[in-house]
Amino acid sequence: MKLTKTFKAFFNNEKSGGLLLLFVTIISLCLANSSYQTEYIAFWEKDLNGHSITHWINDGLMAIFFLLIGLELEREIYHGELSNIKNASLPIMAALGGMLVPAGIFLILNFGTATQNGAGIPMATDIAFAIGILSLLGKKVPSSLKVFLTALAVIDDLGAIIVIAIFYTTSIAFINLAIALGIWVFLFVLNRLKVHNLIPYLIGGVVMWYFMLNSGVHATITGVILAFVIPFGNGDENSVSYKLQHFLHKPVAFFILPLFAVANTCIAIQSDWHEGLNHPNTFGIILGLVVGKPLGILLFSAIGVSLGLCSLPKNLKWAHILGAGMLGGIGFTMSIFITILAFKDPEIIVFSKIAILIASVLSGLFGLVYLKYTLSRKHV
Repeated sequence: MKLTKTFKAFFNNEKSGGLLLLFVTIISLCLANSSYQTEYIAFWEKDLNGHSITHWINDGLMAIFFLLIGLELEREIYHGELSNIKNASLPIMAALGGMLVPAGIFLILNFGTATQNGAGIPMATDIAFAIGILSLLGKKVPSSLKVFLTALAVIDDLGAIIVIAIFYTTSIAFINLAIALGIWVFLFVLNRLKVHNLIPYLIGGVVMWYFMLNSGVHATITGVILAFVIPFGNGDENSVSYKLQHFLHKPVAFFILPLFAVANTCIAIQSDWHEGLNHPNTFGIILGLVVGKPLGILLFSAIGVSLGLCSLPKNLKWAHILGAGMLGGIGFTMSIFITILAFKDPEIIVFSKIAILIASVLSGLFGLVYLKYTLSRKHV
C-alpha cells in the first residue's frame, strides 16, 4: 500500500509526539511524588482569571487539539482511508467494537452506581501513544497496519467527541449555544462564498469558543465543528485546510498534548493507592481498556468481514488486527479528558487516572510484545 505524503507527515509527527508524551508523563509523576510535590501540584491549581491553569489547558488549548482532529478527519473523509466506503468499513467496524465492548464491560460493573457516568473513559484511544508504540517496531510494520490503526484511532476520536457532546453536557444555556451555532453558520456561508482568507475563520472560531464555553456544551467541541467550515478546496498543499493542518501538527504534538499530559498527571500517589483498584470504577477502566478494546476491535472486525460488510486489506492479517486492538487500549489523553468531565470527586478522578495509566502501560506493553513476536514470524 502506497502511503501519501500527508499521511507520512501525520504518522511521523504522532510517532514523535507519542514518545514525548511518555517522557513528560514520567517526569510529571516523578515531580508530583518528590520533595517538590506541594509546590508542583499548587502551580497547576493556581487561579488564573477565575480558573486554574489546568482548566485553561483542558478547555482552551485542547480546543486546538480538537481542531486538528477535525481537520484530519475531514481529510480522511475526502481524500484518505475514509473516502472509500470499502476501505473505511473495516476501521469503522473495528472502532465501533472498540467503543461499545469496553463501555459495556464498564457498565456491567458500574451500572446503577455513582460511577456509571465513567462508561466513556475506556472507549477512548490515544492516537499519539498508539502510533508511537507501533513505530518502535520499525520497518517490520506493514503500511496497511499503520493505515488501519491510524484510521481506527481517528474514528475512535470522533466517537469520543460525540460521547462528550451528548453524555457529558449537564445543562445548556440555549442563548449562548444559539449564538455559537449562529457564528458557525456565518462561517459556513463564508466558506460557500469561497472566502479563503483564514483570519475571519480564526476570529470567528475564538468568539464561537467563548459562547460555547458558556453554553454548557464542552468548549472543545468548537474545534471539531470549526474544522468543517474551514475551506478544504481540492485538498492540495495550497488549500487553507491543508496549510492550517500542517501548521498545527507540531504545536499540538510537541506543546499542547505534552502540556495537557503534564498538567493532568501531576498525581500524588499515596501509600494506599492500590486500595482504589478494588473499586468497580477503576477495575472497569482497566478491564475495559486492556481486555475490552482488543476484544471489541477483533470481534466487530470479524463480524464485518463475515457479513461481507468489509474485507481485510492486502498484507493485513487477523493477528495484526488483534495487535492493533491491544494498542487501542492505550486510552491516556482522551480517557483522562473524559474522566475530568465524568466525575467531580477529586478522589475518584485520581484513582481513575491511576487506572488509566496502568491500563495504558499494560496495553502498550502487550501490544508491543505481541506485534514484535507476530511480525517476526514469516506466516501469521
